[in-house]
Amino acid sequence: MKQILIINGHPDKQSYNYALSEVYKQGVSKTNAIIAQINIAELDFNPNLQFGYRQRTELESDLLDAIEKIKKANHIVWVFPVWWFGYPALMKGFIDRIFLPKITFEYIEGKTLPNKLLKGKTARIIVTADTPKWYDYLFMKRPAINQFKKGTLEYCGISPVRVTYIAPIKDSTQDFREKWLNKVFLLGEKLK
Repeated sequence: MKQILIINGHPDKQSYNYALSEVYKQGVSKTNAIIAQINIAELDFNPNLQFGYRQRTELESDLLDAIEKIKKANHIVWVFPVWWFGYPALMKGFIDRIFLPKITFEYIEGKTLPNKLLKGKTARIIVTADTPKWYDYLFMKRPAINQFKKGTLEYCGISPVRVTYIAPIKDSTQDFREKWLNKVFLLGEKLK
């Protein structure tokens, strides 16, 4: 049975990102998949990787729970906004604290690339932004997506990683938002 993990990286519980997470979850609930969810804003942890990789900072219980959910999942769905061509600080701190050596990847002596400990998992990134997709792609070269997709998820073995880019959110109409809620519901229903 497929295990789906939905991770919301938006710090505001009243955000459109929370609505997107919920409709994806509703879509998945139409299948026989097992659903787990993490709302990063609800976790109790220090987002600062205080010692870098020199010394392991003790992992809080919420982070240990998140790591277990990630390890159990077959498909991980990340929902977050793009701010200043990056993702929210709280989400970055979450990634810094749990995507660690011996947890999501492992260095191999004498090799440039690590052993990828999250192989066999797939992902979907659902991002919201105010920047039109064409501008993000042509002029900015997709910095948030490249950093997260290639520099984090694929680096640790998750593949394929598909992207749903929803923009522009600022001044968007109710019809625009409803259309995307329906599309995200269908992604959940198809387990994509």
